[in-house]
Amino acid sequence: MSKKNDIEAKTEAILKPIADKCGVEIYDVEYVKEAGEWYLRAYIDKEGGVNINDCVDVNHALSDALDEDDFIDEAYTLEVSSPGLGRQLKKDRHLEHSIGKEVELKLFKPKDGTKEFAGILKGFNESTVTVTINDTDEEFIRKEISVIKLALDF
Repeated sequence: MSKKNDIEAKTEAILKPIADKCGVEIYDVEYVKEAGEWYLRAYIDKEGGVNINDCVDVNHALSDALDEDDFIDEAYTLEVSSPGLGRQLKKDRHLEHSIGKEVELKLFKPKDGTKEFAGILKGFNESTVTVTINDTDEEFIRKEISVIKLALDF
């Protein structure tokens, strides 16, 4: 496991009882470097969606717990937010919850001349994701998908 993965896993373990107490669920945790700065992002959700007060409450409690544990060497910015409407589907539970919904996916390399596809998520397994595009089931190899997210429907 990489240092990044260790930090994400440990943060998620610290966050779990906080999320339970605040009545939210952990959607995802990521530790990323952007423009030379480290960010620790916790995405939370609940039935009906989270509001700013949920994010503030979780942020304060998580910040205190992280300061107490102090296991991250680098300076970082902590952010707590909703995963958003066009949320990425990174984990199996995200995909399971999104079956029957419209998704957009991007591939690392073109398939049939294109890298971007949109359709209805039909199913998935350990190695593939199936999306219905124009009434045809298309199978994509998971390792070849760079991003899969819910489509924004306006």
